[in-house]
Amino acid sequence: MQPLKLLNNVQKARLLHSLLSNEMPQFLGYLAGFAEKVLSDEERIAAEWKDPMLGVGMWFELARETQKVIAKYPKDLRKSAPVFADQLFGGFMALFAVHALLQYVEQDKHEDPKFKPAVELLFA
Repeated sequence: MQPLKLLNNVQKARLLHSLLSNEMPQFLGYLAGFAEKVLSDEERIAAEWKDPMLGVGMWFELARETQKVIAKYPKDLRKSAPVFADQLFGGFMALFAVHALLQYVEQDKHEDPKFKPAVELLFA
């Protein structure tokens, strides 16, 4: 295995899924809800947006793409580490997925006590 600092987001997500797959259904439920919340509150988010590196339109597009992926691969995302990692943590999709993942553990939504340290080790 490569050193942690050399892993990309897809490799980190694949490792997280492989180690703690029992947490994936709950996280995917949270991710779907998070995407829906973003899209249902576009006006407020757009008015308060302050990230100069990422446009608010791109954020909304990532939320829509996340919804499409969850709808297209509902079972595979839960059961397959490669599908989970490739579909949600590849390219720009990683911006949305990693943000949601960090929010998920920060808000103590996870059930497995090992999940938060694993996420922090890999993504924080």
